[in-house]
Amino acid sequence: MNAELFGSQVNVWVDALVRVLIIVGMMTVVVMGLIWFERKIIGRFQMRLGPTRTGPFGLLQSVADGLKLVAKEDVRPKNADPWVFELAPYFVFVPTFLMFVAVPFAFGFQVRVLELGLFYVLAVSSVSIVGWVMAGWGSDNRYAMLGALRAAAQAISYELPLVMAMIAVAMVAGTLNLQEIVLGQSRLPNIVLQPLPAFIFFTATLAELNRTPFDIPVGESEVVGGPFVEYSGIRWSMFFLAEYAAMFILALLGSAIFLGGWAWPMGEQWGASWQLLLTTVKAGAFIFLIFWVRSTLPRMRVDQLMGFSWKVLLPFGFAQIMVNGFILVNGWPAVTSGVLLGTTSLAGLFAVGWIVQRSVSRPRPRPVMMARSEAAQ
Repeated sequence: MNAELFGSQVNVWVDALVRVLIIVGMMTVVVMGLIWFERKIIGRFQMRLGPTRTGPFGLLQSVADGLKLVAKEDVRPKNADPWVFELAPYFVFVPTFLMFVAVPFAFGFQVRVLELGLFYVLAVSSVSIVGWVMAGWGSDNRYAMLGALRAAAQAISYELPLVMAMIAVAMVAGTLNLQEIVLGQSRLPNIVLQPLPAFIFFTATLAELNRTPFDIPVGESEVVGGPFVEYSGIRWSMFFLAEYAAMFILALLGSAIFLGGWAWPMGEQWGASWQLLLTTVKAGAFIFLIFWVRSTLPRMRVDQLMGFSWKVLLPFGFAQIMVNGFILVNGWPAVTSGVLLGTTSLAGLFAVGWIVQRSVSRPRPRPVMMARSEAAQ
């Protein structure tokens, strides 16, 4: 049985092997570039220079860090579960790379075109939660286990709003095929019609990646480094390799389903080079926004983090699905439906912003003991 690879017919196993090698090689380079880019961007925000010594402009800093981690000793706690401890990084690392199968870069330039591509990406991405729990459980460390439980609770809590945001977009597009979703945005990106799901998607992405302000599971001031506190060397680096790879994939996914991917603007007319440039620029802007948020916002408390998902994002995501269903089921003209979808979703986004602003600015009740001591004085 043969498959088509770059215009040639090859064996399916050769085709699969070549595509896997391309993905692994590309992701290694992309992750090293993202690490350098983040350190430079955060440095500028904090009035620093970032890496400058290793290579021109510090470009070889990630290479040096990789060589250092490979050379480090692989240490395992004496009482750790050997199988669970050893396999945990792979349960975090492998699902991230499996997400690449359905993510489109340009027209016809992806590993596979799946009819249920959006569903596949969501299903595979949730498997990494098992790896975080395994890392905490297998380490025989209470702080690691606490970090694993927090990571699992946070991931599950924000997975639901993320799924609802995807459902809202799939309802508007009428398909779960990522390529068709991108093609449907050749004239107008979905972020214009669904700004609230776009905000929910971005917020849930930060939580899924354990990025600021949702970095409690790995915050050193909270749980001494999180579930991988007992890992060292190359196994420790696999967790961060998976994090940056997932960041790149989710940025590609966000650009594809909300920003028009490679189709908008003029993607179908100007060819593959323009399509790849569009995808790169949009994903790069998404990643830059993630870095910007990290350098701007403080870490949330655990009650704020969980409450924001269950009390704000989840109800608004469900309301968006209900509103989309009401508008689309009536069969109104495309212009009327588009105006209603965009207006209602924008109103929901403003409502979320008002709730957040009110919760941040309202005065907090003073502790009873402090009030009593001041009254006594």
